[in-house]
Amino acid sequence: MAEVGDNLDRVRIHRALSRPALIFGADRELVLFTGLMAVILVFVVLTPLSAVLGAVFWIVFVGILRMMAKADPLMRHIYVRHIKYRPSYRPTSTPWRKY
Repeated sequence: MAEVGDNLDRVRIHRALSRPALIFGADRELVLFTGLMAVILVFVVLTPLSAVLGAVFWIVFVGILRMMAKADPLMRHIYVRHIKYRPSYRPTSTPWRKY
């Protein structure tokens, strides 16, 4: 007689498929966006000071983004969902209720 646990199949879930996409330990899209902003700053102004400011800007923001990703790798998605919520909701059962 077979036991209950004998018929269970094991399926491997690869770590790369379940991990969030990070670059330098921070959210991929935000790192690329801040890098783009730094490059735009450097190549639009074209001065040595703008090159230094662009590099400092990118390094500081990647550090902040790394701290954010260390707390929660999906924090950007949670924040975007949070700002879509209204400040208060009426205490009704449905938005289409007649008043």
